[in-house]
Amino acid sequence: GPSLIIGYAPCEMHSIKGGMTNCQAEMKKAVECGYWHLYRYDPRRIAEGKNPFQLDSKAPTGDFQQFLMGENRFASLKNNFPERADALYQKEIADDKYYYVRSCIRQNFFPGSEKAFLNMLQKDLGRDVFDDPLHTSCTGIGYHSDIVPLDTIMTVVARQFALMTDAGYENFISSCITSFGIYTEILATWEEFPEKEEQTREYLYKATGREFRKPKSLAHTSDIVFHLREEIARKAKYRLVNAATGEPLRVVEHIGCHYAKIFPKAGIGGSEFPYVLAGMIDAWGGQCVDYPERRHCCGFGFRNYLVQANRGYSVANSHKKLESMAPYKPDFIVANCPGCAMFLDKWQYTIAEMEGVTYGQDGRGIPVLTYEEMAGLVLGYDPWELGMQMHQVDVEPLLEKMGIDYDPAAKYLGRHGKFIGKPAPSAVNCGVQDMIYNIKAQ
Repeated sequence: GPSLIIGYAPCEMHSIKGGMTNCQAEMKKAVECGYWHLYRYDPRRIAEGKNPFQLDSKAPTGDFQQFLMGENRFASLKNNFPERADALYQKEIADDKYYYVRSCIRQNFFPGSEKAFLNMLQKDLGRDVFDDPLHTSCTGIGYHSDIVPLDTIMTVVARQFALMTDAGYENFISSCITSFGIYTEILATWEEFPEKEEQTREYLYKATGREFRKPKSLAHTSDIVFHLREEIARKAKYRLVNAATGEPLRVVEHIGCHYAKIFPKAGIGGSEFPYVLAGMIDAWGGQCVDYPERRHCCGFGFRNYLVQANRGYSVANSHKKLESMAPYKPDFIVANCPGCAMFLDKWQYTIAEMEGVTYGQDGRGIPVLTYEEMAGLVLGYDPWELGMQMHQVDVEPLLEKMGIDYDPAAKYLGRHGKFIGKPAPSAVNCGVQDMIYNIKAQ
């Protein structure tokens, strides 16, 4: 049948240092540093139950920046605009002194994750993180639902930056993917339309009397954990490895849409090949699962979530992803978006009740973790202190695979040993109870 070959072919316009006689060496460097990927797509493999996509490239080992500087088409940017080149070529992540803003929905879905992040950064890794009680929601949910106007959300964001300025910090980190996308969008808007920034400054001063400086560095908190992943690896008590077999755990990583799909350069690795979660998994001994719908949205659109009649669209998106990943038998899913983690977890219960289908091993669901929970387990945190009892799909099978010691009796005990309540058994947990699907079929 027909074949299409896409190749990286340097030409004179690339201005390779050393000349065109080094073409083959330049091609090799492009693959080694991750600039160019080697892959195959054979649709005939679908009929055999195999993934039609095959990635032949190994994990990058070369220096990406050094490769770019080896071609004058890239090096000229650094020569002509040195103050902007580094920010354009790669995402800069500050190493310390962070102004931290929480997520409004994360504190409801997985309240232990933000506490775990602060404990890891401040206590385990010795970083200065200011958790400011004065900051507010970014109002992103209202903005994306066409309730909050653009000028209003710009002023709210400007107030956040003013609080950061007043506290003496420059490195702004956001716990929420949607908020991170909002901050990125507004900074980009001000860059393109300076008059909007001036207008926002006027609104903020009239409303609050505050002034602000824009962040020197803007990052999502998953960027920070990625940046510190090797330090975490050196302190690890457990690894993402099956303790009984020594085999790496198979991990599905899911990236929130607002992380890099809107502004690709804002995310580590861009939108097509984001590496922020994959880098953590690699550093801690796991193995990423590649599957056809790896970059498909989980379905957590705000209109889908807020309007009950639209929630079928959300379920359908998660269903498509779960169907696609299940044949590869992942040990767990990790996401860097609060909505994605919640829906990929809870829609498994919904699908099991509606259709009688589960996607995990032994007739159960696939555990879904936040990246803070994954890092916390690696560092030896108690799973119930991490808040993992808040998940719809039980995490105990994963804990046992990793060889983690835990107290089953403490799962539903809150502060001072108070019982916090226990959910009813379901198919995605114990795998022995009747589902609504079965009851209706009788």
